[in-house]
Order: sequence, then structure tokens, then C-alpha cells
Amino acid sequence: MGRILLLHPDLGVGGAERLVVDAALALKSGGHEVKFVTTHHDTNHCFMETKDGTIPVTVYGDWLPRHIYGRFFALCAYIRMIYAAFCILLFENIPDIVFCDLVSICIPILKLRCPRVLFYVHFPDQLLSSKGGLLKTIYRAPLNYLEEYTTGKANKILVNSQFTQGVFEKTFKKLKIETEILYPTVHTEFFDKTKILPLERVIDRKLPKNSFILLSINRYERKKDLHLCIEAMSILQTLLRKDFENIYLIMAGGYDKRVEENVEHYLELIGLADELHVSDHIIFLRSPSDQEKVSLLHHADVVVYTPRNEHFGIVPLEAMYAGKAVIAQNSGGPKESIKNGQTGFLVDSDSSDFAGKMRIFVCDATMRTQFGKDGKQRFMDLFSFNAFEEKLNAIVKRLLENRENQKTE
Repeated sequence: MGRILLLHPDLGVGGAERLVVDAALALKSGGHEVKFVTTHHDTNHCFMETKDGTIPVTVYGDWLPRHIYGRFFALCAYIRMIYAAFCILLFENIPDIVFCDLVSICIPILKLRCPRVLFYVHFPDQLLSSKGGLLKTIYRAPLNYLEEYTTGKANKILVNSQFTQGVFEKTFKKLKIETEILYPTVHTEFFDKTKILPLERVIDRKLPKNSFILLSINRYERKKDLHLCIEAMSILQTLLRKDFENIYLIMAGGYDKRVEENVEHYLELIGLADELHVSDHIIFLRSPSDQEKVSLLHHADVVVYTPRNEHFGIVPLEAMYAGKAVIAQNSGGPKESIKNGQTGFLVDSDSSDFAGKMRIFVCDATMRTQFGKDGKQRFMDLFSFNAFEEKLNAIVKRLLENRENQKTE
């Protein structure tokens, strides 16, 4: 068994953070000694396993700026991760493997003393920051070069989906490195052990007993296309007329007051709901706890997932494990996780398409139930925590064995 250190930029709440926490749990279950190093960890905005001591967390460089007057986020992230990497070399017991993700600039530094670096690609960073004018292009050029160069220095590269694998190959054409897919998962043991809270306790509001609950779980970011949910509710109101009375949409979003876009977009969505006259049927929640999120999935009838070209998307998996039908965009990771017409519906990026599928599930309880059952079975067959744990530990075992073989040669 080995010592494995997981290095992640900001250990908050999100899909990437859930993935690395699950990786830590899987590796710990495999008998490895694991810990986190990060540049920021807010115990009021994190997953429980990083708060309750399940996985130890050390923070380096939180004093460094995250941006400069609202700009240069990527550059600051690079600087913070470089600092964290040097701190690992200077102050930590050198691990057998470093598992890092999101920011690759740290890899060459880590390899000065660390035998193996495993890099997990959620999506090429340069594609997430591609919009902008000439100055943005000039600013990004050296960062993009460094991203490709440093990514290629990893001993092993994992990606989260076939979609991301294809994008990776097209983006980093100079890298002649084979990638391996490791699908994200859901920590099902936590789901199974979590006490379900009454819905009114989670949303601080009592709904009619026969209410139909649509649930959206996503960070309050514009790229998540959350407006489609609200627009679809407006269309659904027209389609169902009186039958719309007891239909509610709960929007549970990751919200960090340090992030200007979270604050702005939250207010924008509230304004849109008012403008479309559906505010009485939409409940906004900010950064629900893990227990609250599991409870929301339990009480929901259907989960709506609006992001376009999502790299993978953990929410559809959580919904399927909870036995809920899913409506998602027909792009990116959901095309791999959802079986269209059997575990959910894949639709175009159009609010009327979302509304049409919402109406089907509202009107057909038998279909809704069957989709939920089929979704849970699909999760167990392809995306279970056991499958994730076995594959990750097998990859780590090969890396450790390769290291030992090199020592004996």
C-alpha cells in the first residue's frame, strides 16, 4: 500500500470536488494512506468527509490572491498551485503518488521529488476560458502552452468520459499519451446512511401533500443554463393550466459569496421567475448541505439537468441512484450516463423541449416510476462506487508496481 496525496485547488462544493473526495475515499478503502492538500478549504462550504476528519486536509497559499481586480483568475490559480506544490516538497512526507486535477502547472514541480503523478482531466482549462478579445488571446497563449506541456509530464492521465477524451485528443494534439476513462461515481454508502429530512425542513416551506416536485441541482453559474428551467416552468404553466397549481421547481445551487457570478446570477434567476410570473412555484436554495441534497433527491419526482456540453455531470448519476427520472441536454456526458427513452429524456437546448418532457412525466406516473427503476439499475451496472473503487485502485496498483520495477532494474 502507498502514501497518496491529493492536490486540488479549491476544496469546496462542486462536481470536481466530489470526484476527488470520492477518489480519496476509494483509495482509503483500498488500504492506502491518503490526505488532501489544497489552496483553500472553507469548512462551511465543503463536503463532510473533508470537514469531519475522514480525509485530513492541509491548506497552503490561501493568503495568495485568487484574482487581480476581478481579472487574471487563471494566472492566480497557477501561482497558488505552484506555491502549494513547493510546500508539498518542503513540508510534507513525500508521497508515493500525487493525484492532482484541474491545474497541471504543478506537475513538473511535484516530479522533482515525487515518484509518480496521476492527473485527472475534467476538461481542458483553455476551452473553459476561450471567450474574449485580442488581449485575452495574448494573455491565454502562454497559459495554454503551459497547460499542454505540463499535462504531458504526468505519469498517467485519466479523463471523466468519452466526450472529454475526444476533446482532450483534439485539443492537445502534440501529446502522444493514451488516456484512460474513469467515470465519476456517487458515494452510495453516504446516500444509504443519510437520514432523510422532511421536505418542509429543507425548503423552510410547507407544500401541498399532492405536490409534484421538479429538482435542479447546479452551481449558480450562467454556463449551467439554469434559465431553461424557469422558462420551461412558464411554458408548462400554459400547457397544464389548472393542473399546474401544485407543481413546484426547487433550484438547489452551489453558492459561494466570494464568487461574483454566483451572487449576480442568483439574483438574475429570481428576477426571471418574477418576470415570467412563476415565482410562487420556484424555490431557490443556496448551497444545501449533503444531507439536504440527498433529502431533496428523495422527495423529488423528476430531476432536471440543464448544462450544455457538460464534461460528465454527477447530478444525473445521483438522480439515477435515487431512482428518479432525468431530463437533460442531449450533449456531453449525459449522453453516456442517461439512456434516452429508458432512464430519462435527452432534449435540445430549448425550454419548450424541457417543458414538453416535464409534461409527460407529470401526466404519466407509471412511466416516471419505470424510468426511475431502470435508471437505478443502469447506475448499478455501469457507475457504482464499487466499480469506481476497483478501477482506481487497479490503476494506482500498476503505478506503484511500475515504480518498484524501476527500482530493481
